[in-house]
Amino acid sequence: MNSKLLKDIFTIAVMKAMPDLKRQPMVLLLIGLVSSLPLFFIVVYGANIGYGLIGAMVSSVSFIGLTAAIQDIAIDRYLKIREIIVAMPVQPVGYALGVALAPLILATPSLVIFMSLALWTGGLTIMSLLSTSIALILCWIATSSIGFLISTYLQKAPPFVLSNLSNILGLLLCFIPPVYYPEESLGILRPISAIFPTSNTVSLIRVYSGSLDLSLEATMARWFVLIFTAAFFVALTAAKAKWREP
Repeated sequence: MNSKLLKDIFTIAVMKAMPDLKRQPMVLLLIGLVSSLPLFFIVVYGANIGYGLIGAMVSSVSFIGLTAAIQDIAIDRYLKIREIIVAMPVQPVGYALGVALAPLILATPSLVIFMSLALWTGGLTIMSLLSTSIALILCWIATSSIGFLISTYLQKAPPFVLSNLSNILGLLLCFIPPVYYPEESLGILRPISAIFPTSNTVSLIRVYSGSLDLSLEATMARWFVLIFTAAFFVALTAAKAKWREP
């Protein structure tokens, strides 16, 4: 990755993130509240808060990754930032990574808080931080790519449709699979959790934190599925995405 591409990614991320942060500073709190809402019910019902905190971490990166790309279309109709960027010598991959990185910057404070609480409560361990970070990055790449792929076919959709669709898909990926609850509760349907990047990421984090017992072969298979999912949707998005050269 050359310096020009890195500069493009950073510039676009700042262009996308800073206006929201300046207009609505409370957006930092709102991002955290969306992911932390299930924690209230976990505490009330006496469930393991460690599962919930790991789920909140994954939800933070996956929800924003998926919704950012889809809602970017609706927002751009009013701000016209995309037209300005396309008129610049920016590569498609630089634009996509910049748009995906912008909400991740806003979500970083919430992610740090959830991770710190997970370390404090024993949901995470110091030794698992590296594998946790890698799994979260792969999950963010996968969900962001899914969002960009969907947005490619929704260029003319009404803004409210884009907003509702992104929120629904984000909620489905974060709350239906075993993200906030253990995959063991699925019984014979447990292998399904490996299909979704969100629940697969949670399982891998739990393996390296010591709260989920999987064989080495099963763990490697989970890594393969997560890496393949991220690579597949990145490649598919790159092949299908439409880009207007200046």
